[in-house]
Amino acid sequence: MQRYSPSPGSLIASRQRRRNNPPPGGDSYLPNAGEFYLPFPPTEHRLDIQLGFKPGSRFPCFSCDYKGTAYDTMPKTWRHLNFFQHEAYLHARVPRIDCPEHGVHLIAIPWARKGSGFTLLYEALMMIMAKEMSVKAVSRLTATTDTRVWRIMDHYVSEDVATQDLSKTTRIGIDETAAKRGHTYITVVADLDTGKAIYVTEGKDASTIKAFTEHLEAHGGSKTAITDVCTDMSPAFMSGIEEHLPQAALTFDRFHVMKLLGEAVNDVRKEESTMETVLRGSKYVWLSNPYNLSVKNLARLNTLSGLQLKTGRAWRMMNIFKGLFEFSASRAIEELKKWRVWATRSQLTPIINFAAMLKRHWDGVVRWLTSGVTNGLLESLNSLIQSAKTRARGFRTIKNLKIMTYIVAGKLGQLPT
Repeated sequence: MQRYSPSPGSLIASRQRRRNNPPPGGDSYLPNAGEFYLPFPPTEHRLDIQLGFKPGSRFPCFSCDYKGTAYDTMPKTWRHLNFFQHEAYLHARVPRIDCPEHGVHLIAIPWARKGSGFTLLYEALMMIMAKEMSVKAVSRLTATTDTRVWRIMDHYVSEDVATQDLSKTTRIGIDETAAKRGHTYITVVADLDTGKAIYVTEGKDASTIKAFTEHLEAHGGSKTAITDVCTDMSPAFMSGIEEHLPQAALTFDRFHVMKLLGEAVNDVRKEESTMETVLRGSKYVWLSNPYNLSVKNLARLNTLSGLQLKTGRAWRMMNIFKGLFEFSASRAIEELKKWRVWATRSQLTPIINFAAMLKRHWDGVVRWLTSGVTNGLLESLNSLIQSAKTRARGFRTIKNLKIMTYIVAGKLGQLPT
């Protein structure tokens, strides 16, 4: 493709012609219909901008205070933000200097990072787009390969993670999310005060907690400064927290507790539906918030709950349990003790098992009443991660999923400019 790059002589001649034959209206002149002035051939849909430097200019070494003149130059090209509908490229002969300490090397340039074929502004555009759309779509819109897009994303995510300051981190939430089908997971740790995912790693066992504490202390934090941890009732997480975060008080989010009780109610329904066919297909009627049910399903719930069914009894116990968290902390604890005794005597095996679990994890469950710590933030971040997975139709590697998790949930710092 032939590039248009006017010589200094032609630019001077053009200016002289305009000076000798000024257009009507002076500087505010707008060309008539059909008249226009373009600094590049419009048929190429491309703008090439040539950059240079004054002879004798001195340039700083990238590693010391030495400044030297150009030893020689190397031609470089960078893709820049589009100029209207035209692709834009910057061209420059980048000087090399001969530093007495660091030898001959290219100087650092202000509009692009070392080794990149894109300007900083173009890379910033890619990062913004990647948060809202799939990498495949970004690569298509920016006319580059998805491999190069992933490489750019990896660079800025790694840079942001490396410069994290976790010295003020005291309350965290921990949750796992499925990376792909099977038993492949990533664990996400978020700062509950800043709402930011601060650590992402593969797996969901106790070793992930150890890896987090090492990351925490490498970035100015301290594991003894962690006062609260909110998570689900994963035995692996609890074991890791007990061993590696001994000062932290463990809180089991009310959301997770209610989820387990909902599963117990559904287990009662499944057992009873073998004998009571009226219960078949009624799972979400029992487990949904009545305010969210359609008129038809609400009428069905009213009918079913009025029958002498074990499921109806379990459902009423679930609603009473939910209401206990609205009391003051002292009263709620007393009422929860009574509810646990009631559940133990309910003769509903799934509810009895839930009551036993409640007894085992009593301190973590009731701590929510005083700490108010919830994993709602993690649920929200997990929703963003799953949405990104859906857009991408899955990720080829765990590394790519981790990168995308930081982008959508990590609140990356200042984008390149």
